[in-house]
Amino acid sequence: MITKLGMTLLLLAVAMAVVMGQRRDRRPATTDEWNYREGSEKVNMRGVSNLTQVLDNWRFDILSQMKTLLQNDHQSLLPDYARIQPLSEALDDLYKEFNALKAHLGDLSEKFVAIEAFIDEVKAERTNSGASVQATNPNPAPNPQPTRRRVVKKKATAS
Repeated sequence: MITKLGMTLLLLAVAMAVVMGQRRDRRPATTDEWNYREGSEKVNMRGVSNLTQVLDNWRFDILSQMKTLLQNDHQSLLPDYARIQPLSEALDDLYKEFNALKAHLGDLSEKFVAIEAFIDEVKAERTNSGASVQATNPNPAPNPQPTRRRVVKKKATAS
């Protein structure tokens, strides 16, 4: 049969379940959201408007002082980047590299203009020569493909 210890544990478990069930029923359902409407009729609107006015005045004063400092004495607000030598050198190197790449891109663009003009001329010649050959010979024979040869150059080894 069931021993005294087992019976005691069973009764303790049942009692604990009943107590926990009763505790859950007593607690009202609460949410973590703040109900801003609760107590809103008790708010003094004159005090709110005064606080809003004070905060607006502070904001205006702070922003106008910052603007004045930035316009007249920006060195007091901003750090002196010339003192940070590695950063200054890195920015200078980056600027030089960017300008070099921009110049190289301009050179390549000029070369491509010449190549594009040459390709356009070749296409125009092919269309003109193809049109004249077809006009003289209505049934042209298929063009034989030229044999392609591969040339292999061996590097001379230095002894």
